[in-house]
Amino acid sequence: MSERKVLNKYYPPDFDPSKIPKLKLPKDRQYVVRLMAPFNMRCKTCGEYIYKGKKFNARKETVQNELYMGLPIFRFYIKCTRCLAEITFKTDPENTDYAMEHGATRNFQAEKLLEEEEKKIVQEREEEELNNPMKVLENRTKDSKMEMEVLENLQELKELNQRQAQVDFEGMIGRYRELEKREREKEKEEDERETKEMLDRALVKRLRDSDSDSEKEESSSSSSSQPKKAITDKPTDVLTTDSPREAQGTSSGGVKRAKMESWERSVGTLGKGGALGSLVVRKKPAAAVSKPSAVVTASASSSQTDSKTSSVESNNVPKPVNTQNGSSSLSLLGAYSDSDSNESE
Repeated sequence: MSERKVLNKYYPPDFDPSKIPKLKLPKDRQYVVRLMAPFNMRCKTCGEYIYKGKKFNARKETVQNELYMGLPIFRFYIKCTRCLAEITFKTDPENTDYAMEHGATRNFQAEKLLEEEEKKIVQEREEEELNNPMKVLENRTKDSKMEMEVLENLQELKELNQRQAQVDFEGMIGRYRELEKREREKEKEEDERETKEMLDRALVKRLRDSDSDSEKEESSSSSSSQPKKAITDKPTDVLTTDSPREAQGTSSGGVKRAKMESWERSVGTLGKGGALGSLVVRKKPAAAVSKPSAVVTASASSSQTDSKTSSVESNNVPKPVNTQNGSSSLSLLGAYSDSDSNESE
């Protein structure tokens, strides 16, 4: 099977191209092509606007008996999108553009018409100068006068603008540069001041830290060298805290006296013949049993004297204890028990 998209075809050796019949097509035949509108136009029938770039399925034909430098001119047929009226235009190779024929009017043609008029005027002037040298001289003098007038008018406009505006651009640029320079210097000074303040704050902080460290060291050394005074909120705290011996003296008697004072403040006084001393009765020898009354009277008298001394000493105590009656009864009970034991023996 042969290839479908092959470029080289097979020609047999007995192939004769002159024997191939030629088709006779008319010269004014038309082709259907796809194109875009080359310019803005407006339909004459319905007034619809057709903008440049709109696509159409157009019919194309070659214009008969019209050539430009051997180049053929083509005509295109399109239909209006609203009323389906036929619109035709053809190529214009002379102006590298398209020319409108009928069915619509071209929009925005004022510039093109002005250019055509200028071209016509220039062409007529060249034709006149070609045959008349005096006309050439007249045209040159007119052109020079026109140039002088234009320059004078331009100078007058410049002077008028300077009087009205009076703007010194060089001065403005110079002032702007000076302002920028001042701003840069100001920013630099502010940066330097900020850095200096930061360094000062860091130095002050460092000095404060060193001072606090030295103060801590001094306070620790002073606390180690000087003993602290004992604070006794309660009377019994004296027993648990070590009181300085320097305040009480270096002798052993001073220490004992301080201990006694602290004990008396916390517990009470311990007299030689106190209230509790009457509870203890010494054992009497056998010879003294025969005189119980004397013992009883002696113990009573001693108990009275002891009660008196105890009452005097207990005045310093916040809650005095009255033990006169109790002590006498206890002494009698002790004497009675002692007498019983002696009799039993």
